[in-house]
Amino acid sequence: MKKLAITMGDPGGVGPEIIVRALSFAEVNEYCTPVVIGDRVVMEEAIKLLGLPVRLHVINGPGEADPTPGFIELIETEGGTDFARGKATAEGGSACVSFIKKAVELAAGNSVDAVVTAPISKKALKMAGFHWPGHTEMLAGLTGTRDYAMMLVGGVLRVILVTIHTSLRNVPDLITRDNVLKTIRLAKKACNMIGIADPVIAVAGLNPHAGESGIFGDEEEKVIRPAIEEAMKDGIPAEGPYPPDTVFYRAYKVEIDIIVCMYHDQGLIPLKMTAFDEGVNVTVGLPFIRTSPDHGTAYDIAWKGKANPSSMLEAMKLALRLKI
Repeated sequence: MKKLAITMGDPGGVGPEIIVRALSFAEVNEYCTPVVIGDRVVMEEAIKLLGLPVRLHVINGPGEADPTPGFIELIETEGGTDFARGKATAEGGSACVSFIKKAVELAAGNSVDAVVTAPISKKALKMAGFHWPGHTEMLAGLTGTRDYAMMLVGGVLRVILVTIHTSLRNVPDLITRDNVLKTIRLAKKACNMIGIADPVIAVAGLNPHAGESGIFGDEEEKVIRPAIEEAMKDGIPAEGPYPPDTVFYRAYKVEIDIIVCMYHDQGLIPLKMTAFDEGVNVTVGLPFIRTSPDHGTAYDIAWKGKANPSSMLEAMKLALRLKI
């Protein structure tokens, strides 16, 4: 069976809870070997909080994993034991990075087949002295990956982003022909990973009505359309640019396989509206498969036994289906 490295995420957030809940389902061990990378004390606290009949089995590496109902395989790393619940801390940020670095090491050495990451806090990363704006950029930096993109999958929707974690004020300057073309190519790669042989790739415009022939902005004609035409010359079935207010409806009606979106909220708002509890984040372009629940640390409900594991379960299932 395939081995999944599951990073614990921010110890003060919902990561430990959703992992324990997800791995408490006996059928998980029937289709994969999950190995958690995190802190033993924190995970034991999550088990105690939820009152579930599971125990930890601390191992040194994935090769020692023996998936058994009622047990969670854990590789312990430094950091996380002294944690504050429900808020961002420097200690939590440092712990997150140690978990992720170990997972990258295991994936790079082919000791695991994919990495599934529980939520981290961008604020905690900054407090700990790290400058990555999020998981995606961190994983790209740790692996030396130059061309990468964030794809979100939820229900019938799949979106991939040209720009990710940046101010809206910065977005127009980042919408360049090269950036759009790179993302279209990664959209095709994402479809290959999913197993869609002949995808319909739609590219959204940046402006209302996709610029209305330049009346509301010229990025579509000067930047986005030339990128689409170049992709088509390479044999990539890209279409657009389409008005953002209609292209998602077409995808919802299953007429489009993936939408190339110009900025973060353009893609995530419709996806989270239709599949909030099932959304999965995929980093396309890495040398290994990485998925994550499409939600944050949820400090407001963390350590109250309320966190929903659905997105974590979907992230695990998708990681097993994807191929590079």
